[in-house]
Amino acid sequence: MAYRNKTYVAFDGDNDIRYYYLMKAWRDRDNDSFNFHDAHDLNKSRDSSQEQSIKANLRTRFSNSKAFVLLVGESTRYLTKFVKWEIEQAIKLDLPIIVVNLNGKRSKDESRCPPAVKDALAIYVSFNQSIIRYALDNWPSSHKKHRDQQHSGPYYYKDNVYQELGL
Repeated sequence: MAYRNKTYVAFDGDNDIRYYYLMKAWRDRDNDSFNFHDAHDLNKSRDSSQEQSIKANLRTRFSNSKAFVLLVGESTRYLTKFVKWEIEQAIKLDLPIIVVNLNGKRSKDESRCPPAVKDALAIYVSFNQSIIRYALDNWPSSHKKHRDQQHSGPYYYKDNVYQELGL
């Protein structure tokens, strides 16, 4: 089994890639452990036109992941070819899911939430470096506790957590 030390990030590669690039800039600037795979860097598959080869490559990335971050923008809920599959894989592998609302909402956004993650055990946060890092540091252990108690559905951090982070 692979050593799981990465964070798998999924997003709408056509519309929301700038947010992913910003996350990479945060990581590079701070030189910290905010380490993740680019779910849309599909060029590693020899034939990127073949859905099967792309998914095989993504499965390898999942096998190295300790958490799944889903960046949710305006169109994410309509993506069924890869994003839906990535969500399903994260649920199947029981990865802690962190849903990041690109519109700043701090809880589940019913109008943008992809149906595949709608009822899954997940934490919902706004797009901000501090709260995303906080979720990456804290949600995996909370996820395990909630899962062990057979809880599911959406979770979110209360306002005092955001205030403590200066948000």
